[in-house]
Amino acid sequence: MKKMLLGVVVGFCIVPLAAFLFVKSGGMPVATKGKPLPLERFLAGVALHAAVDREADKPSPIEATETNLAAGAKIYHAQCMVCHGSPDRPPTAIALGMYPKPPPLVRLDKTGVTDDSTGETYWKAKNGIRLTGMPGFGDSLTDTEVWQVSLLLQHAHELPPSVSHLLSEEPK
Repeated sequence: MKKMLLGVVVGFCIVPLAAFLFVKSGGMPVATKGKPLPLERFLAGVALHAAVDREADKPSPIEATETNLAAGAKIYHAQCMVCHGSPDRPPTAIALGMYPKPPPLVRLDKTGVTDDSTGETYWKAKNGIRLTGMPGFGDSLTDTEVWQVSLLLQHAHELPPSVSHLLSEEPK
């Protein structure tokens, strides 16, 4: 009985000790080019989907009018384009240096995150996503502004020309 108990205690100590030695010896990827470990990727993905799924069906309190889409385009241009790009320019140096690569949200073929619900896009823009470089804008943009960007991305495949033009302007 004592040997079995000792075996269990030693077994429980070996795993944390091995993990500590793995991290201490530099085995844990910490550079932006380092790929996440399988368990890290799995846990982050499960947690993200659980959090987003609670909010994904949340309807937008504002309409997708040309005025709101234009406001969203201006915010996207100022806050998002540096990482997520524009429909007609190559990725920036910032975007190229990120891991994982930020997805293009508005593309020439008029697609992007239009398959995500507006509520899901809103949640991601407001809260950010850990371990990806995606910041949360909940403290720097108003709720209305985050909804305007979310609506812009939801309707990226059907933007009026005046709004598409705002996304094509040269950065200031």
